[in-house]
Order: sequence, then C-alpha cells, then structure tokens
Amino acid sequence: MIYDLPLFRPPSEAKSVILQATIGCSHNKCTFCGSYKMKKFREKSLEEIWRDLLILKEFYPDAKRMFIADGNAFCMSTEKLLKIISMAKKVFPNLERISIYATPMDILAKSDEEISLLAESGLRLIYLGIESGDDVVLKEVKKGATSKEILKAGRKAIENGVTLSVTAILGLGGRKRSEEHAENTAKLLNEMKPHYTAFLTLMVVEGTPLHRKVLRGEFELLNKKELLLELRRIVELLEYKTVFRANHASNYLPLKANLPEEKEKLLREIDFALEHPEVLKPDYLRAL
Repeated sequence: MIYDLPLFRPPSEAKSVILQATIGCSHNKCTFCGSYKMKKFREKSLEEIWRDLLILKEFYPDAKRMFIADGNAFCMSTEKLLKIISMAKKVFPNLERISIYATPMDILAKSDEEISLLAESGLRLIYLGIESGDDVVLKEVKKGATSKEILKAGRKAIENGVTLSVTAILGLGGRKRSEEHAENTAKLLNEMKPHYTAFLTLMVVEGTPLHRKVLRGEFELLNKKELLLELRRIVELLEYKTVFRANHASNYLPLKANLPEEKEKLLREIDFALEHPEVLKPDYLRAL
C-alpha cells in the first residue's frame, strides 16, 4: 500500500492518478475539518515519491491527469515541487495536467516567479478552499487567513498562469452570521474571479471543535430552507464569469451552471426547491 489513509481528493479528480506527496495538512487547525486530525504532517522524501510513482505506473500506465495530495501539498518548497513534477512527467509521459490543494498562506509564501515557473512546468490547477469571505467567520473557524489575504492569494495564482478552483462552505456562519457569510463570500469571489467556483454544505464532523460548539448550543446549524436561501443570495450577487458547481455529495440540491449566462436558470432551480422541498436530497445520502 502506497497511501496513508484516509485519502481525500476533489470530486473532479475522480479519474486522476493520486500521488500522495505529503501526509496530512500542515495547518490542520480549522474547527470544522476532521479530515487530517489523525495524521501528523510530514513530507515524503523524493525517494519515497519515486517509488510511489513507479507503483502507480503499473496500474495507470497511460494517465493524463495527476492530483498531488494530501491536504496542502503546495506548502512544499518550489524546488521540491519542480522535482516531483519532473519525475511525474518522466514516469507518465502522457500527463496533460497536474493539480494540487493549497492554503492561502501557501500561495502567498511563494513569489510570482515561483508560481509562474510551477505553472509552466505542468502544475495547471490549484484547488483553494476559501470557506468564507467573512472575516468573523474565518477567525471563528481558525482558517489562518483573512479575507484580504485569501483574495491576494487567489489573484496571485491567477495572475501567474494557474487555473484556480475555489470552494466555499454553505452554512459555515451558522444562523448568527448567515447574511454576512453570504454577502462577504460573494464579494470576495467577485473580486477574485476564480475560473471554477464550488460550494459545499457544512456537515459537522464528530469530535471537531465545531461539533463541540454545536453540542454546547454555541453554534446553530441552518436548516435546509435557510441553506437554500443563503445559496440563493450568493448566486444573486455573483457577477463574474466562472464554472459554477454546487453538486458535491454534501449538498441538498445538486446544481451546476456557467455564470453569468445561466444565473437565472440557477435561481429558478433554487426557487423551485424552496417551493418543493421534497426534491432535496435526504440526509442519509449526503457525504463529505
């Protein structure tokens, strides 16, 4: 086995080869996230990564896409990432795209020249979890970055040749900050203008700090209607060109569209679901 489980990847990387170059998440402090709490962060050595590449080659000899895991492998040094990309392209000569998770601070830690060089070498896509555009929410969930830093990171990636896919989380502000979460997230996205924009819905993971807050009555979860209204408000406010997705397994209402062309279609679909809640996904079918 070459993987330290559990292993996570973006939904759009379902057909990609997964190269686990780091274990866990170097930040690992977000109060809502339980994905890497069981792991101690470390970077794999180049020798380990080369061995893993050769094993993967046996199963996926003609791979065209690769995702570099774990939680924020972009935190590795630019020199090491370039070596990994070079090795990957040597083992998989048909590779067309390499992608990776990053935190805002990972991106800000690299120079424009470094990001441009990584993009030119084959690192085509960065997945960036912004979670929210509201500074109160960001501080509460211990994201480790302000909205200004997140915006700066997103623009830095785009301006240096990287395709940017961002995710935000519906319901992360709870009932108390739902309006601010929606409006400030839309504001941040309008300024950042990522190529891909995705929304997940908050699912409280047992044992996380957020779960304990819910149990103590310090955080009120949004119900299905409130989540739809929050999403509707965000969609209303979005003004940039992007591929929009809210079809993650956690979402009650799967949605996808190209914005701004299909904004009205999205709003109609949300309005229909508000009037006909029976079309929403039952909780037992939702997943992280």
